[in-house]
Amino acid sequence: MAEIRKIICAVDFAEFSPQVADYAGTLAKAFQGEIHVLYIVPTMSQYVGLQVAPSSIENFVGEIISGAEETMNKFIQDHFSDVSVQGKVITGYAAEEILRYADEQNMDLLVMGTHGRKGIDRILFGSVAERVVKSSPIPVLTLRPKQS
Repeated sequence: MAEIRKIICAVDFAEFSPQVADYAGTLAKAFQGEIHVLYIVPTMSQYVGLQVAPSSIENFVGEIISGAEETMNKFIQDHFSDVSVQGKVITGYAAEEILRYADEQNMDLLVMGTHGRKGIDRILFGSVAERVVKSSPIPVLTLRPKQS
């Protein structure tokens, strides 16, 4: 029988993230598991060669990370009061970092949202969820936002 003890809950702190957290929390309670809430800060390394000082980019990324950590703490407090949970803010490319974390931490399941983009938006922005699903060695539960 499959064991689901360690669950990644990958979020972007958008308005749909609480729905993703609800599913992850429900699964963690059902299987007496733990949740690792993961937020990826986009890398800014592609801007280093432009007319922007590397120190400015590093300061900007540092501020984003600091803000993300504060948001993570509040998000965990608001959505995971009765389950074992830890939050992690990582810098990098979202799909790659999610997959790396899952491997390094020996996770059992990944829960994440998908924006359900179509057409030109999908071409321009891509799909982190699609890349994760195609490459993940562990099961992935993807959730689309509920239409209001």
